This record gives sequence, C-alpha cells and structure tokens, in this order.
Amino acid sequence: YGHTDKKDQPRVPITARLVADLLTTAGADRVLTMDLHAGQIQGFFNIPVDELTALPTLARHFREKELPNLVVVATDVGAARRARDMARLLGAPVAIVDKERSGNKDRVEALNLIGEVQERTALIVDDELVTGGTMFAAADILVKRGAREVYACCTHGVLSTGTIERLSNSSIKELIITDTLPITDGKLHPKISVLSVAPLLGEAIHRIHGGLSVGAMFE
Repeated sequence: YGHTDKKDQPRVPITARLVADLLTTAGADRVLTMDLHAGQIQGFFNIPVDELTALPTLARHFREKELPNLVVVATDVGAARRARDMARLLGAPVAIVDKERSGNKDRVEALNLIGEVQERTALIVDDELVTGGTMFAAADILVKRGAREVYACCTHGVLSTGTIERLSNSSIKELIITDTLPITDGKLHPKISVLSVAPLLGEAIHRIHGGLSVGAMFE
C-alpha cells in the first residue's frame, strides 16, 4: 500500500492511511520501515516511525566494484532526490531521465535525458522494481546516449511476473537488490545480486530498545 499515499483519480481511497490506522489500532506503538515509496506516509501514523534506508549498503557494494567514470541516474524527476543521495555517497554526478507513461499501462516511453552519460558507466537508482518498465526504458535511453555500461540497484525487488525475462533482454549488466522481500528461486537470475539488510535492521532494533538514536546510524 506504499503507492496509495494520495488520490490520483476520483473515488480512489488513500489506503496507506487506513493501513496506518489498522496497525495502530492493533496495538503497535512504533513502526520501523525501510525506504518508503512515499516518505509522507510517515505522517499518516500517530505513533513514532523510523524509516531506514538501504542506500549506504548499496553504495558500499558499488564503491568496492570501483566502476570507472560513474554517473548516477534517476529514473524520473520524482527519484532525483534518491539519486542525489546515492551520488553524494559515491562522489559521482547525477543524470535524470524524463519519462512519460502510455495511458494507464506500465509501458513507459522515455523521452529525454538531463545530464551527460557519454562514455560513462551509468548506475540507475530506484526504491523498488515491480515490472521494470521504468528502469528498462531508462537503460535503453542511456545506451542510446552513449553510456558504456548500465548497472541498476533498488531496495525492494518485487519482481512481478515477466520482470525476470525483461531483465534478461535489457541493457542492464547487473541489478543489485536487497532482501527486504523474499527472493524465491523463480526470481533468481545471473544478472541479480542480493544484499542483506539484516545487520541494518538489527542495529536499529537494538538502538530503539536501548533508547539510542536511530538517525545517528546514517551520520
């Protein structure tokens, strides 16, 4: 329900608020979450909410790979802040894909690219991968604009039906996801690498129960 944070058409409920009320009514007195699709959902709760991010874990992986001439790419303007945060961790510039969806379907037509990717290694950053339409369209335009290689990463690998096949046929060399969602055998692929966020969650839970600062983990 992380996508249902606002009314985008008439007679549509804001279900994220309902879920927040359900959790609170059920007795929860604190929420610990990871990379919300819409950060404003934190304000739907009347109890403390701690939002962790997997960006430092993902950034550490790419620092160790020492990719040459790196540029971090946002899949759209809405993802620009996440891309800037990643770029800051990696010491790289940012590019943004200007996209447009066709109707109400998941098909994406990437129209333009803001930034320079010629002869660079591109790293696409997003919070989740569901159908892959946005990410794979972005990868295609990066290759057309002269990117040498395209990598991608996201926190939540939803990987709905057909996404693995589309990944196989995409321009992406490697996709890095975390284990916030179970990765079943049907979602394994040679292009996919999975990083664990268990140490991050464990440290946050330890700090919450010990009365320590959770935000200090990312300073």
